[in-house]
Amino acid sequence: MALTDNIDFDDLTPVHWVGIAAAAVTGVYHLVTGVQIGGVFGVSFLFATAGFALGIAAVLVAYRPRLVYLLGIPFTGGQIVLWYLLNDVPPIPAGHAVDKGAQVVLIAALIVLLRRET
Repeated sequence: MALTDNIDFDDLTPVHWVGIAAAAVTGVYHLVTGVQIGGVFGVSFLFATAGFALGIAAVLVAYRPRLVYLLGIPFTGGQIVLWYLLNDVPPIPAGHAVDKGAQVVLIAALIVLLRRET
């Protein structure tokens, strides 16, 4: 049994794919940053990576979609708030801008998907 046997690609809309892509971008950013930083602070980035990866997996297999969307919004929003509190902005470095842009897109996709579920 292949992993893709549990994924119904026909049920995934363009909004799902935009959200998955945005989550992948921010997940990879957090993975790279976590490895580069290392230590306890780096582990927090790896935790974020795991959250985005688990969210992608849950969406792909349609595991409790409404709950996943509901949890994804504050999880991702919290990333933005923490980033703002822990960084001197402006200026916003290019890598950070890509990450935060992806997170804003992800939140928008999650809101659209959540509204479709209700």
